[in-house]
Amino acid sequence: MALAELYTQYNRVWIPDTDEVWKSAEITKDLKIGDNVLHLRLEDGSNLKYLIEKGLPPLRNPDILVGENDLTALSYLHEPAVLHNLKVRFMESKLIYTYSGIILVAINPYKELPIYGDAIIHAYSGQNMGDMDPHIFAVAEEAYKQMARNNRNQSIIVSGESGAGKTVSARYAMRYFATVSKSSSKANMEDRVLASNPITEAIGNAKTTRNDNSSRFGKYTEISFDRRYQIIGANLRTYLLEKSRVVFQSENERNYHIFYQLCASASQPEFKNFYLMSAENFNYTNMGSCTVIEGVDDRRDMIDTQKTFKLLDGYLQSSGGNPAFGKCRDQAC
Repeated sequence: MALAELYTQYNRVWIPDTDEVWKSAEITKDLKIGDNVLHLRLEDGSNLKYLIEKGLPPLRNPDILVGENDLTALSYLHEPAVLHNLKVRFMESKLIYTYSGIILVAINPYKELPIYGDAIIHAYSGQNMGDMDPHIFAVAEEAYKQMARNNRNQSIIVSGESGAGKTVSARYAMRYFATVSKSSSKANMEDRVLASNPITEAIGNAKTTRNDNSSRFGKYTEISFDRRYQIIGANLRTYLLEKSRVVFQSENERNYHIFYQLCASASQPEFKNFYLMSAENFNYTNMGSCTVIEGVDDRRDMIDTQKTFKLLDGYLQSSGGNPAFGKCRDQAC
């Protein structure tokens, strides 16, 4: 089929828009070879002659395909089609997960959703990926099943922009593994795996213009299973720390949380020899003219950080100094 045959009357396209990024329009006249404009009618009823010297606009998918739970099922797969499909699923159906083949696309709702309980975990356990609605549990189940079936290590890569919800997604995946592995100490193990969060966030997270608690480092969490596929330990490795933030912060950004936690705790006896003052008195903490985050109590967070250090020290003492919280013999993954 020639390209021009797709751009016929009544078909719809996406055109760039400065406000909405992409705007839908209907073709009002068949495109013929040699034409340099495409005749369109916008949704507000106005007519537009779209210059096609730089290329034809992307075609819009039929309405019957809008809202598909797998982006690969769309007839036309391009930026406006992806954005529109995700928007419809999120805004109209309140669904935050969508597949793109074996990839799971997640939209951060910035609130707690009742879709991560034990009942949901058990519903996805044993199911094939694609048999049920897209979910982080489906991805975790596929990895767990492949590990058990093929006795091979599996990896789940969680990526996204600052504030996308990567840490929370990883947490739910670990919760799934702890539950389906029927580990006798699943809650304890999950707590141990996640116990390092206050420390890593204090030292490696900072306020940016886009996210008040942005991770400025990469994180690799390794979970070990025995031959019965029960969790026996975990390791957390960090990398790619944004070191430049220690000596420079842009306007409305902060240095790493730990510095503000320390300054907010200057009056505490354990810090009396550190000559601490308010964060506003130090160049490396007031450079961004933003020493306080609305709704955040740095002093209280410092208490949580100290508690976590003591908690992990207790785990290390009880495990004989093994940071994986257990002897990883006969590890399957």
